[in-house]
Amino acid sequence: MKQGLRRWPVALFFCVMSSLETTVAAPVLEAEIARLSAPIGGKVGVAAWQLDGKGERILVNAGERFPMASTFKIAVAGAILANVDAGKLQLEQLVAVQPTDIVPSDGVASLAIHPGISLSVQNLLELMLTLSDNTATDVLTRLAGGPQAATAWVRKQGIEDQRIDRDTATLLRDFFNLPPGPFNQILEEALKQDPNLEERGNHPNAAFDNDVRDTSTPTAMAQLLTKIFNQQALSVSSTKVLIDIMQRCRTGTGRLPGRMPAGTVIAHKTGTVGGTVNDVGVMTLPDGKSQIVIAVFIKASDQPMEERERVIAEIARSVRDHFLFAETS
Repeated sequence: MKQGLRRWPVALFFCVMSSLETTVAAPVLEAEIARLSAPIGGKVGVAAWQLDGKGERILVNAGERFPMASTFKIAVAGAILANVDAGKLQLEQLVAVQPTDIVPSDGVASLAIHPGISLSVQNLLELMLTLSDNTATDVLTRLAGGPQAATAWVRKQGIEDQRIDRDTATLLRDFFNLPPGPFNQILEEALKQDPNLEERGNHPNAAFDNDVRDTSTPTAMAQLLTKIFNQQALSVSSTKVLIDIMQRCRTGTGRLPGRMPAGTVIAHKTGTVGGTVNDVGVMTLPDGKSQIVIAVFIKASDQPMEERERVIAEIARSVRDHFLFAETS
């Protein structure tokens, strides 16, 4: 019941605003986003607009850099699929995964405990984007030519305010201030010495939050998604592969999808580390055709995870309702 009551002010607002100029609606929605964001502290950044470019843009702290966390995996997928389009890689191509490649997360880490595991590029993409598998990500990052190759692919799309500098093992090593060596082994040793180490991964890290590496503005991420979903970044077949996998995302059910009506189609990718909780993607409106690009970044927040995810869910629902009423007015 309380959830329904929270939704009423936003819904009533948009019913009233649907008959007014959109240049008035956008600033008021942006103010509503700021209100929804206030309880979790830190900083929230949002960029959202219609995929077809019509209507206004919703921008809140959209030009500020935020840690991407695992949302950078979209760029890695783009760089890999660009190589598929160029004939340099094949989706069915098998890639060896060694025990030294393991970076803890759901997926490959529970399987590749001995040498001899190989997965196809397609399987690795699926694991990277649906489960946010860190091992699959680092194997693909290496296969693409390293983080710099992912950044180069982003630049090729005409996007400047997004950069990929590290694979996940290096990023996490820097976040937790761990020494060099096979990441899985180093982490196990560090946890023995400091059982609270993993818990620190749920709290802000000022040095990480202020580091320009592996960051994006919300606008840049929304621009990249727009290029991808409008088939301007990859071939038609590779675009379909990427979108289909993102629609099967199994992480972040309480984020962009968290307040959506049942059956809402969302292709998205989450990111989480320290005070950072992100979700970015494309929402399809009930007509099955109109689509909304949205990037929601949170950094430097020390509130419980469920509260940060709730804010993303409420922002996403507000943005969705805003464009839905604009479409039907």
